[in-house]
Amino acid sequence: MNIENLKLFCLVVEEGSITTAARMSYISQPAVTKKISQLENEYGTLLFERNGGRLELTKTGEVLYPYAKEVIENIKRSFDAVQKMTGNEEVNLHIGASLTIGEYLLPQILGMIKKGYPHITFSLTIGNTPNMIAMLENNEIDIALVESHVENPILTIEKFAEDELILVTSNEHRWKQRKTIEISELVEEKMIWREPESGSRLIVENYLREYGILDDIESEMELGSIQSVKSAVEAGLGISILPKITVLKELELGTLSQINVTDFSLTRALWMVQKPHRFPKIGLQHFVDFIRNQ
Repeated sequence: MNIENLKLFCLVVEEGSITTAARMSYISQPAVTKKISQLENEYGTLLFERNGGRLELTKTGEVLYPYAKEVIENIKRSFDAVQKMTGNEEVNLHIGASLTIGEYLLPQILGMIKKGYPHITFSLTIGNTPNMIAMLENNEIDIALVESHVENPILTIEKFAEDELILVTSNEHRWKQRKTIEISELVEEKMIWREPESGSRLIVENYLREYGILDDIESEMELGSIQSVKSAVEAGLGISILPKITVLKELELGTLSQINVTDFSLTRALWMVQKPHRFPKIGLQHFVDFIRNQ
């Protein structure tokens, strides 16, 4: 079995194009086609078929793909293991994280881990929870840290932290001098929201719905990033309820103010998700242990 043929097969599947796979591999398109044909001959079946000009996996190709990915991953892990035994250990961990964790929590964590394990380097991919879990299932990342709970019996899912959601206003807001406000007072202000698909927004909406005030809150605008929401609140365009870890710097500098709300306590879990492997990647356990301890 030619491992390079398996690698090319997986690349064609992931890119959906022989031409793209050839360009990324720095070989000709006919060379890729020849290697795929060799693989089909070994298995005695077609792995791809053309449908209206589009390249699609056959049923047998769909069966082969996850096995091929696993073989390639285990080869990488075997190389890492041998390098460790020969004293040439150099590990690159591919971390996937949802937006809040990736932008506000992980940079500091990775910096601290690097001090204790200088031989480990990191590649960080940031996206929404479904995308990170899909990448984990496809062995494109080694571990995922996400904000939304994941239901998947194949994966190992572990809560590693909790994040508080808090009400923030500009530093010149009329509530700034008050110790607390009542939750019913939120209807007096305009709310600045994340996009409808945001996990933190869904948590806040469900909470306010339970109090019977969600429909009475006026929406000022919806913005596609936490940074844009913070900027809008700082400018006095409205108020917002955001994960506390995303506004620590602004609270310290005084550009935003945290307003306490009576009987308002809202937290969400942060999750560490792994895909079990017979041969775990060298260095991954160091990262997992550090996350658990911190």
